[in-house]
Amino acid sequence: MAEIQLRKLSKRWGTFQAVQEFDLTIKDREFLVLLGPSGCGKTTTMRMIAGLESVTDGDILIDGKRVNDLEPKDRDVAMVFQSYALYPHLDVYENIRFPLKVRGSDPKTHDAKVSRASAMVELDPFLHRKPAELSGGQRQRVALARAVVREPNVFLMDEPLSNLDAKLRVSTRAQIKNLTHELAVTTIYVTHDQIEAMTLADRVVVMKKGVVQQVGSPTEIYDTPANTFVAGFIGTPAMNLIDGEVRGGVFLAPHTEIPGIDLPDQPVTLGFRAEDAAVVAPSGAITAPIYTLELLGDATMVSVRLGDALVSVKADKSWRAKIGAPVSFGVPADKCHFFDIETGTRIGA
Repeated sequence: MAEIQLRKLSKRWGTFQAVQEFDLTIKDREFLVLLGPSGCGKTTTMRMIAGLESVTDGDILIDGKRVNDLEPKDRDVAMVFQSYALYPHLDVYENIRFPLKVRGSDPKTHDAKVSRASAMVELDPFLHRKPAELSGGQRQRVALARAVVREPNVFLMDEPLSNLDAKLRVSTRAQIKNLTHELAVTTIYVTHDQIEAMTLADRVVVMKKGVVQQVGSPTEIYDTPANTFVAGFIGTPAMNLIDGEVRGGVFLAPHTEIPGIDLPDQPVTLGFRAEDAAVVAPSGAITAPIYTLELLGDATMVSVRLGDALVSVKADKSWRAKIGAPVSFGVPADKCHFFDIETGTRIGA
């Protein structure tokens, strides 16, 4: 197994800073997710760990050994790519077996190792098919099995579910969760999908423009976002964010008045989750015309527009009203988050 230390890790191309002083210890057997929008530096960070990108500054240590100058093949990591990267002329069995042949392992062990890896991802019925005869989910499972068969110290997964449809993403995500739990191997997983991050990770690293914004468990990231970027990126829907001010213990903004706020008078950005508020009658903290209704099956999402902000609250699944009709939201003061209106940094605990 392996502990990975990233010490002030940076990557630049000319004047462009892709990753800036990434400093983190990834514990042995931990499942760490690098999360952020396209271009935030998460894949570049993973490729530096794999040895596919050179390091501009800083160090990468695997089990205490500096690996900056080691070739990818010498780092004992296995990578699963977004594009599957299967050999089209080889059947599933040979695709899974390929890393064993390349590494020169004892051929007498190949059958047992391939069978074990195949069984873990439920591929036994497809071992003699070519990749062209498989679905997207099956191809991704071949890529997973090919990584598993190597028995590496570290798994690196670069957006492995992004090419799958919604249903397959759910089932394959569950398979990855079970597989990594069973193997107990240090895993770094890159995604822009916050649902994948929340469901898979032991810890999440949220990145923006090459800079780490917050590191924590999924619960910590969701319940106490470090800034408005994290608050607006995590959650479905994302946290509601409203610019306003606290005056005399009351948060004030257009169509909004929330009493019981324990902050000094100042401009702030208010945040609250859709599930932490409620549709109330006849009047509440926020009153505005309904902008849209979304029927989710287990709830009805009710949204109003407050200036540039779209504010959403979850109502009962049977709740109905017409677009344009007035609606009021109750927002408990103890469910409110506050952020500096200039920097976006969280105020208080």
